[in-house]
Amino acid sequence: MKVRRLALLVTLAALMVVFAYFVMTNLSYILRTPEPVEEAAAPDVVPPPPPDTNAGPKIRAKLFFTSENGFSLTAVEREVSLGTGLVGQARALVEAQLAEPAPAPLVSAVPAGTTVRGLFLSSTNELFVDLEGTIQKAHPGGSLNEILTVYTIVNAITVNLPDVEQVQLLVDGREVDTLAGHIDLRRPLRKNEALIQP
Repeated sequence: MKVRRLALLVTLAALMVVFAYFVMTNLSYILRTPEPVEEAAAPDVVPPPPPDTNAGPKIRAKLFFTSENGFSLTAVEREVSLGTGLVGQARALVEAQLAEPAPAPLVSAVPAGTTVRGLFLSSTNELFVDLEGTIQKAHPGGSLNEILTVYTIVNAITVNLPDVEQVQLLVDGREVDTLAGHIDLRRPLRKNEALIQP
C-alpha cells in the first residue's frame, strides 16, 4: 500500500515537472500580446458596364433638320445602325431620324414622340413608311412646317439609299391626304434637294 502511494506520488511529481517545463518554455508565447491582424482590403468592385444598346456595325448617313433660318433642311452626318437588307436599312434610317436630337441651333421638323409602325417595299422600289398618328396630332401646322416634316423623312431615305427613288408616308396603317392640309401624300414622293441648304 505504501509502495503504491509512493509510485503515485512519483508519477504526479513527474507530471508536474513536465507541465512546469512546458509552461516555462512556452511562457513567452502564452503571455505575448497578439498582433493586430490587418483586414485585407476589399478589392475594388467595378460594376460591369451597362449593355451598349447602340452596339453593332454602323454606317455614316445624312439626317435632316430644320436649318437655323427655318426655311430649309440641313444635312448632318450621323452614325446609324447597319440594317439588314434595303427595308431594314430604311427602318434604321427613319428611326435614327426620329430619335436623333437636333444639334443646336437646328431643330427637328418631326413632332417629338413620332414612331415607326412599319415599312414596306413595292416591286418597283417604292418605299411605304407607316408612322404612328403622333406625326399628325402633334404637328404644328403651316405649309412650310409640313413640307419640312415630310421631306425630312423622304430625303433621309432617298439621299442615303439611292435604290429607293420614291417614298409614300402612311399614318396608322392608312393612306392620308395630307399631314396638316397642304402636301399631297396620296402618292409616293421623290427626294427634294431644293430644300436642302448647301
